[in-house]
Amino acid sequence: MSERNIQAADVVIIGGGVIGSAIAYNLRRANVDVLVVERAEVASEASSAAAGLLSPLAAAARTKLKAHTDLLMASWAMYADLIPTLEELSGVHVEYDITTALHTVTAANVARLREQFTFWESSGIDVTWLSGDEARAREPYLSSDVAAAVYNPQEGGIRPSAMTRAFAGAARKLGARFLERTEIIGLQSENSRVTGVQTALGDIISCNQLIIATGAWSARCGNWLGLTIPVRPTRGQILSLHQPTTPLKHILLNEDLYIAPKMDNTIFVGATIEDVGFDKSNTVEGVEWILSNILKHTPQLASARIANIWAGLRPGSPDRDPILGKAPGWENVTLATGHSGTGFEMCAITGQSIAELITTGQAPAIIQPFGIERFQLKA
Repeated sequence: MSERNIQAADVVIIGGGVIGSAIAYNLRRANVDVLVVERAEVASEASSAAAGLLSPLAAAARTKLKAHTDLLMASWAMYADLIPTLEELSGVHVEYDITTALHTVTAANVARLREQFTFWESSGIDVTWLSGDEARAREPYLSSDVAAAVYNPQEGGIRPSAMTRAFAGAARKLGARFLERTEIIGLQSENSRVTGVQTALGDIISCNQLIIATGAWSARCGNWLGLTIPVRPTRGQILSLHQPTTPLKHILLNEDLYIAPKMDNTIFVGATIEDVGFDKSNTVEGVEWILSNILKHTPQLASARIANIWAGLRPGSPDRDPILGKAPGWENVTLATGHSGTGFEMCAITGQSIAELITTGQAPAIIQPFGIERFQLKA
């Protein structure tokens, strides 16, 4: 239940998605007074529309940036202990499932996958190289065009909305306050400090620290600060299938899309990457692209029944890495946004690191490469 007539909080977080909720949870673990303000409801945007993969290998190979890999792997290592704690505190089952994953390629991309395999192996990740036939022996749904695959036994996923509600519920249990259905339309400030946030109803909530965790909408908050936050919405269209009688057993990740079985006997498939602003519509073109790639990579799923079709908006930064750290020119404003398609894979380490920054005044080394200054220096 949302709380009304709140006048002040030590830390105000704008945004009740998985990132804002994870930060609130970690701040309450440090006994910090925190209020999360959400314009709709907790988990109402990307945090419910995402696929909820905990499969960081593809993202790690995409940039080959050690700092990015370190962030992903540090977060990934936290889930086995974190998720049971969140479930116990919140009473929310997040559907955490270690499905195992196959990263597959056709013949034209075997060299690229081999390069990624070497990178993953050098990073200490448990991976196994498979021929196409070996991959099909593990997962018969794979197309005959699959020439090679990398197997990882530790990748899996969660139910995105449930994970977000678990963070929020655990934060509430520890004493965090959530103000839902409340839009922030501006800030109050003195010199280089934000002193409060203004709601659409005209209320002012004073604060000592402000955290921007508004995902795809972060650029708007930047306008209030006189700061360019280079985050744009990127539409992802997704669909789900009912599992066939003989179920798909592995998460499949290939050159085009992911195909991920879930605990509710469905398979999530996606996603498009579209620069269309704040449009969350599903389109014939987008759905056709997903369906054609299902037939290309797993033709035996052709008779699977479609369960649902939806879309969400990822918060995309120019380099697809998150923006984490202090807002330049402001003494008490922190940014936690721009995670692109890795919000759930990075939410654990983001929540812990931003809470540490707030309580100590120093950004942990693991997030220092992800400050917004990297874009300003390139301008």
